[in-house]
Amino acid sequence: MTESARVLLDVAVDGTEAMGELGARLAAVLRAGDLVVLTGPLGAGKTTLTRGLGAALGARGQVSSPTFVLARTHPTTAGPDLVHVDAYRLSDPVELDDLDLDWDAAIVVVEWGRGMVDGISDSVLDVEITRATGAEAGAATEADDPDDVPDEPRRVVVTATGPRWDGVTL
Repeated sequence: MTESARVLLDVAVDGTEAMGELGARLAAVLRAGDLVVLTGPLGAGKTTLTRGLGAALGARGQVSSPTFVLARTHPTTAGPDLVHVDAYRLSDPVELDDLDLDWDAAIVVVEWGRGMVDGISDSVLDVEITRATGAEAGAATEADDPDDVPDEPRRVVVTATGPRWDGVTL
C-alpha cells in the first residue's frame, strides 16, 4: 500500500450472515467508479461479501462466483452497475484489461485482484479476509479441504488508498 493508505475497518466477522451484512455496510459508501479488491484464501467469504453488497445495491441476478465467466455485470436499482470479477484464472493484468470493463461507470469488485489492478485507479478499497486454518480452526486439520470448514469467524481488514477515500468512514 502507498503512504496514503489507511485502515477503515478491522473487524471479526462471525459467519456468513455477518459477512453479507458487512457487504451491505460497504455498499452504503460505494459509488460509480469505485474499485474494490477482495483478497483471501478459498472459502474465506469473498463472494459472500459481494453477495451482501449486491443485495444492498439491489443487484439483479444471482451474485455468485464468476470464476469460469471471469466477470458478471449486475444492473442495480440503486444506480451504477455492480461488476463482479474473478481474477483467479488470469495470468497478468493485460487479461483483465481485455475484459473491457467500464471502470468509471460501475462499482467494480475484483476477487483475487491484488497485483492485477495496479494503475487502474488511484483510489482503491482493499478488503483482506483471513480465517483460521488447520490447527487454528480447532476441528480442521491440514489434510482437510480448505473450503470444507465450519462457519468460523473471519478477520476482515478494509484499507483505503487514494483521494476518493479521504474523509470516508465505515
